[in-house]
Amino acid sequence: MIRISEEQSSAVASHELAYEAAREAFIAAVAPTAKSFPVVIGHASDPQNRFTVKSATDGLHAGVKVGSYFPTNDKAGSPRHNSLILLFDQNTGRIGSVIEAGKLNAYRTAAADAVATDALARPDADTLAVFGTGHQADFEAHAIARIRKLRRVLVVGRTEERAASLVERLKGEGLPAETCGPEAACQHADIIITATASKAPLFQAEWVQPGTHVSSMGSDGKGKQELPPELLTKASLFCDLPAQSLDIGELQHADAGVKPVAIGQVLCGEASGRTSDEDITVFDSSGISLQDLYVAKKVIAAHLEKPL
Repeated sequence: MIRISEEQSSAVASHELAYEAAREAFIAAVAPTAKSFPVVIGHASDPQNRFTVKSATDGLHAGVKVGSYFPTNDKAGSPRHNSLILLFDQNTGRIGSVIEAGKLNAYRTAAADAVATDALARPDADTLAVFGTGHQADFEAHAIARIRKLRRVLVVGRTEERAASLVERLKGEGLPAETCGPEAACQHADIIITATASKAPLFQAEWVQPGTHVSSMGSDGKGKQELPPELLTKASLFCDLPAQSLDIGELQHADAGVKPVAIGQVLCGEASGRTSDEDITVFDSSGISLQDLYVAKKVIAAHLEKPL
């Protein structure tokens, strides 16, 4: 059995590795051999501490990702998020690989938005608005900066203090970041990324300008919501996995009967993406297990090529 620790997976993880894995996973997800199984959402002894179990196969890989979100870790100064990926040996049914993937999961999640944004945002998009100031927001900004030359990064937070803290961190990492209010951010941005645990819309639909691309990654459970429903009625809708997005993703708030397009279909040429510079496009990233399996395989390959 291959076991890769958090320290080892973090050492080989990168935005480039995660981007390639996410892209491959999205294409694999629309193949006839792919199957994503129902998501299990539970909580620990303290109900505010939650975990999610996601599993999938594509005929080549089969496995499970267990992700945890423990806000109580704040008291100990530890990360709220952690992940563990298990890959099955499909010949024996035993666990073939175990990968601790806390930091890797942040790369993987940001990569999903970057792949979709690259496919759907205008080629000349250069102003990014990030809603959220947590750990994930930093990864999201850098992932988008890889696929578009950003002139401005507008950070919107619940408090000025948290927004300013993220801005200073991003500026120190070379990004042109500044704090901004939600309305001004939407009016100036041509790419909007939402990375929060919100249960209510973060902005108003009319603030979003024609030609904008929006990626929402925070909604991965019943009741979670980042986008105004009015935006979903006038935008072209895309997602990682339609059935899951409509059930626990952002599109649970869309009108009944809506049919979002799987981003994998756009990537392999089976469906159209943006059709004009005036289109508003929305991508809902509810998080699929195939992303975890593909990023795990790349991490294993990198680890075995140069053991730590």
